[in-house]
Amino acid sequence: MLLDIPVFLETGTDFKLLAIFEKWNDTSGFRIDNTAKCLLLMLFKFGMDTVVFLLCSRKLYTSFLNMCSLSIVLGDLTMVLYVTAVWLLGPESSSVSLCYFLAHTSAAFKALPLPMIAMGITDYCIEGTHYANKSSLYKVLRNVVLTLLVWMLAVIYSVASTKAELIEVDYVTGIKALACEVKESTFITYFILGVFSAVILMIVPFSTSIPMWVREADRLSTSREEQDNQRSDLFTSTPSKETKSSEENYVGENNWLRPPLGLSLTLGFALIWMPYLTLSVACVAFDLALPAYISVNVFWLECTNSLLLGVVFWVKSKSLGPYSNLPENVCAWHDFWNLSKGSWQQPLPPAVFNPSEEKRNPLFYI
Repeated sequence: MLLDIPVFLETGTDFKLLAIFEKWNDTSGFRIDNTAKCLLLMLFKFGMDTVVFLLCSRKLYTSFLNMCSLSIVLGDLTMVLYVTAVWLLGPESSSVSLCYFLAHTSAAFKALPLPMIAMGITDYCIEGTHYANKSSLYKVLRNVVLTLLVWMLAVIYSVASTKAELIEVDYVTGIKALACEVKESTFITYFILGVFSAVILMIVPFSTSIPMWVREADRLSTSREEQDNQRSDLFTSTPSKETKSSEENYVGENNWLRPPLGLSLTLGFALIWMPYLTLSVACVAFDLALPAYISVNVFWLECTNSLLLGVVFWVKSKSLGPYSNLPENVCAWHDFWNLSKGSWQQPLPPAVFNPSEEKRNPLFYI
């Protein structure tokens, strides 16, 4: 028997996720159509993905994953338009039933994450080689073709693996429902749990030092912005008073050990994406199952993009200095590289730094 929850998604004891389109009771005569709820959910996802895309993807040609973010926004728009048409004109006006559409859409979104990550890793691996020394137009066309290829594979998987059929559900209370099975992305769930656990394991052993590192990273970011502004101002000949003051204050406060590069970049990633990861883990903890066309979103894709960029930056900057040939990203990788690789290094005060911490924490040497 299915659990009765006040939304159009319900989880069964056989671990199937159902989209509930309609509920009714023959005795009382009440009838509830959930198409409007479905439309509101689609609109919310479309708005959220659009905002995140505009904030995170400034240049489409910079990477394959940026183009994938745009494709997900366009996919959201397609779902909104279709569900709006069904809601306004009625299900009989469409040649494709809402059950068929949602079942195949969820299957297609379920198939997207793995090939997108694989192609994204390949894209960043060839960055900096002679294959990447192409014009912006070439990069745009390449990313468009690869994105269409990924979606085509997802659609083929959806058509081959999905059997859309309406299911009538009888509740103990006498209520009946018309439902359709949709797919959820277990890959997204395990991926988020893995990233969240790895970040927690990395930063918790150094929790006492994190506030100082965050303040220093913020100071480095502010100093870099001031220097950029001074370079752009041809009439500026001397440092501003605020810059001098911050440097003087910093001289007296720099009495701590800098974090290892891997830990520093993990901290930069966590400051941006930990709220999203925490909310996603909370949804998993409370057993809030979502279909793949909701859980596979631009939030997840841009978080994955930052994770891959951080790994590439760490690998290529560990011994050769800060790697500069990377697409724009919301994480300030260069500031956290400077946080780890500054020219000065002093021990932490005894109240903060424990000399045996290095031996207890092998992550300290990353």
